[in-house]
Amino acid sequence: MEHDVVDTQISPEGHLEILSKAEVNKLLDTSQGGLYNVFRKCALAVLNSGSTIDDGKELLERYQSFDISIVQRERGIKLDIKGAPAIAFVDGKMIKGIHEHLFSVLRDIVFVSNEVTDNPKFDLDKTEGITDAVFHILRNAGVLKPMLNPNLVVCWGGHSINRAEYNYSKEVGYAMGLRDLDICTGCGPGAMKGPMKGATIGHAKQRLHRGRYLGITEPGIIAAESPNPIVNELVIMPDIEKRLEAFVRTGHGIVVFPGGAGTAEEILYILGILLHPDNAEIPFPLIFTGPETSREYFVQINQFIHDTLGPEAQQRYKIIVDDPELVAREMQAGIKAVREFRKSRSDAYYYNWGLKIDAEFQRPFPPTHENMRNLSLRKDQPVHLLAANLRRAFSGVVAGNVKEEGMRAIEKYGHFEIHGDKAIMGPMDALLASFVAQSRMKLAGKPYTPCYRVIQ
Repeated sequence: MEHDVVDTQISPEGHLEILSKAEVNKLLDTSQGGLYNVFRKCALAVLNSGSTIDDGKELLERYQSFDISIVQRERGIKLDIKGAPAIAFVDGKMIKGIHEHLFSVLRDIVFVSNEVTDNPKFDLDKTEGITDAVFHILRNAGVLKPMLNPNLVVCWGGHSINRAEYNYSKEVGYAMGLRDLDICTGCGPGAMKGPMKGATIGHAKQRLHRGRYLGITEPGIIAAESPNPIVNELVIMPDIEKRLEAFVRTGHGIVVFPGGAGTAEEILYILGILLHPDNAEIPFPLIFTGPETSREYFVQINQFIHDTLGPEAQQRYKIIVDDPELVAREMQAGIKAVREFRKSRSDAYYYNWGLKIDAEFQRPFPPTHENMRNLSLRKDQPVHLLAANLRRAFSGVVAGNVKEEGMRAIEKYGHFEIHGDKAIMGPMDALLASFVAQSRMKLAGKPYTPCYRVIQ
């Protein structure tokens, strides 16, 4: 089927992005070692902003003729784009926000490759080296603002949520925007777009002109969660683990809306970190919320956490149902406590260096069939490490659902098999089954075929 496409050339806005010849060659290198493939995939996802595709493989197949290349000029560069989705243009001219996002993609992919991955200064086998790399990527993107009081709320939740849940996420965003709180999300649709949309109205009413709508993504997921139009700062982290670390080190509190396997992964990530003994005293407001119609969803999540991680994990969050004002007030109070705590220790407001993140939460987890089969999902280990392995299990389900590589692996080798203690597998199977029943695995109207099999 033919889809409307546009060819164009664009220059960077504002300061010119200047690349060396070696950097340009690396980007244009279509071999496995080059950056071109990842750049093309992320650029296509950005150009597809506003579409209803949540399938990286389908997006690449739909726009097979899409091509993007760098034209180097003496005074800077241009992007030469062929076969771009027409949704990115108005009257033949590229939408400004999408234009900006394309150069954010270019910035992050070049910087990460040249300054982080290939740089011996960063020891990516060590915890401190990874945390330092995350800091440098965020600083290079200009998102660490040293002169601001803490006010950045990370909002997590599904890209496939129903209308009531989406409207509710907007109401919460609005209540937070009225209180001068900025929003950071995974940058996609659904529960990532709603809070940003609400906050823009809250900020406008308070005449706050510098509202921040920070989107943090990674190459594997960006096609499924194309940046929504409100995102005014976009950062692409190299992998899911660094993306998650970026959320918890830049954000001052987290609000979790209903979602599917990806949201469960995020919940397990933050709980695993907060359960580490070294983090016992660190204030970190964490609120789960949704409309009245989502009450049962949070009952299931809460039960799953109780059954797998225990009552101690339940002490680290609050569940607030159907009360956007209360969510905003609680978050504001929680962030005030964060500010007092950081101030008393002379810690930075813009990056949470004090949070201890175990290597098990930082090491990239390739969701291969073998790795999924060998996950240690047993009770006879420290609870924060069980959380780390549960997070990996849900990460694999996300990969099999929407990531191009994961979907191709499922096509080739069949279901992922997840093994473990019966006391963990039972609740996990029940939770995943409820996500399927509530259409939380794919966008509404798309049939879902499970990519996993829980073996009890």
